Amino acid sequence: MSQQQWTAVDEYFSEVLIGHDEPLEAALAAADAAGLPHINVAPNQGKLLHLLARTAGARRILEVGTLGGYSAIWLARALPEDGRLITLELDPAHAAVATANLAHAGFADTVEVRVGRAADSLEQLVKEGGEPFDLVFIDADKPSNPLYYQRALELTRPGSLIVVDNVVRGGAVADADSTDPAIVGTRHMHDLIAAEPRVSATSVQTVGTKGYDGFTLIRVEG
Repeated sequence: MSQQQWTAVDEYFSEVLIGHDEPLEAALAAADAAGLPHINVAPNQGKLLHLLARTAGARRILEVGTLGGYSAIWLARALPEDGRLITLELDPAHAAVATANLAHAGFADTVEVRVGRAADSLEQLVKEGGEPFDLVFIDADKPSNPLYYQRALELTRPGSLIVVDNVVRGGAVADADSTDPAIVGTRHMHDLIAAEPRVSATSVQTVGTKGYDGFTLIRVEG
């Protein structure tokens, strides 16, 4: 099956099950106008995040990697009225686009965009000692996945979900001899998950508008 076919299937499902959505479409248009890379989640993947957050009854969500705020809008829509989402972004220009997009979608008071290195922001969140997060979505620089996962464990509770995007890397994750930092980091993260008795996890391969990739779903058990 070709990339063109994968894309057509994604577009079909998105048209039938999601349809026209002005705030989301405006967010993508603003990101494109600002020259942001086209690495946001696909609409059907965004809807999956939304449904996972709703199924988990998430009241507090953490996102590592904001980009233009597209996935943050999907996640924020799953929150109850007293819910809160904190999203972490390295690039101030990206954060500015995301902040405007979130405001346009009606989430200016629901979502906090923190700018800076995610490692530093996560350390600060641990120091703040706030309520645990019910869901963490990790979609940032892949070499740092082991650190992001470990910090997510510190910031969650039993029953929380952690979702890590882009873990298949076109199939390259299976190459134990790879020296690609993204592959090395992703494999190390999976080794940490496998050795951690407090979690249960699986990874799923996907194809679609984003090519051949996948995600890891982790449930904190204890």
